[in-house]
Amino acid sequence: MTKTPDITIIGGGVIGLLTAREFFNAGATVTVIEKNRLGQESSWAGGGILLPLYPWRQADAITRLTLQSLKLYPTLAAQLMADTGKDPEWTPCGLLITKNPDISAALDWCQTHSMTYQTPETDFFKDLNTLPDNPLWLPDIAQARNPRLVKSLIQDLINKGVTLSEHCELTDLTLDKNQITHLNTTTGTLPVKQVIIAAGAWTGSLFEKLFPELLTHAPKVAPVKGQMLLFDAQPNLLRTMVLDGDQYLIPRRDGKILAGSTVEQDDFNKNTTTVARERLTDFALTLLPALKKAPLLHHWAGLRPGTQEGVPYIDRHPDIDNLSINAGHFRNGLVMGPASAQLMVDLILNRPTTVAPEPYRLTHRGNDFSHKKF
Repeated sequence: MTKTPDITIIGGGVIGLLTAREFFNAGATVTVIEKNRLGQESSWAGGGILLPLYPWRQADAITRLTLQSLKLYPTLAAQLMADTGKDPEWTPCGLLITKNPDISAALDWCQTHSMTYQTPETDFFKDLNTLPDNPLWLPDIAQARNPRLVKSLIQDLINKGVTLSEHCELTDLTLDKNQITHLNTTTGTLPVKQVIIAAGAWTGSLFEKLFPELLTHAPKVAPVKGQMLLFDAQPNLLRTMVLDGDQYLIPRRDGKILAGSTVEQDDFNKNTTTVARERLTDFALTLLPALKKAPLLHHWAGLRPGTQEGVPYIDRHPDIDNLSINAGHFRNGLVMGPASAQLMVDLILNRPTTVAPEPYRLTHRGNDFSHKKF
């Protein structure tokens, strides 16, 4: 007879996978169910810059999770590489921000949080076509290559014996008083102890479907589409990540360069558009003219889990004893992921929290959904 796992996670993106890994490391048995394929939504589609864009313009709650994650990433990446042989390509290649009209706020944020920064020398701009405005060089900022990070996490969980169920969609559940006892899925019924919803952009609609009577304490998460391009460039054509206005270029280790991204309200539509491709291509080839010789390899779209101010929900549900939420990271799922997983496990296991939990509570914010562009 199959033993009921200690933790059942709904959603197999980077947040769900990191949370599963953290629970396993704490001694729990874990099952992850994913309605499609593991890690194929926004976790696969994003850019992988391990810093929020213009973090001084973000809510302090985002900064708290970011700083803790930045401490965890070097060890996480090294362990994944050693244990799986799959390199997540954590690469501290630095971030050049070409335009900072709010430079005072930028410097204050860097100084307050001990973030190394420099004024970039003119050599940084020799291959770039832009008009710098109080440019800033952050040499310690790293990237992770989203698909490879996901692959390494999946392999690590397989190695650990965590149960990963793909193409397993939750249809409804059984409630007994204030406890979820069973999940009904397209592949069968699962008994549960603790349940965590980490379903990314689908979290809000899933919660409304399962708990229509509990919308007062529902996570307000809505899809925000982002489109990206990938160019087949040669290695070292671009050595650093570059943020120019509201768009960016990211060089991968093999030379390929990613250009992103759009921010679009388009419900759950993941179709790419000619308008976005032309806009991103024009940005990329204007900023880095040498890219004109690089073929465009791929154009795709993903759905970010947008929330009020981009702050995720990481909390135990106040009305259902064994239900928790870890979702709504907007553009920063990779950035905040390790610390978010750590906080989720801290709360459920009643461990002291490294990050104060109050800003991420379901009851902390109002019910209006809004998001920032950055």
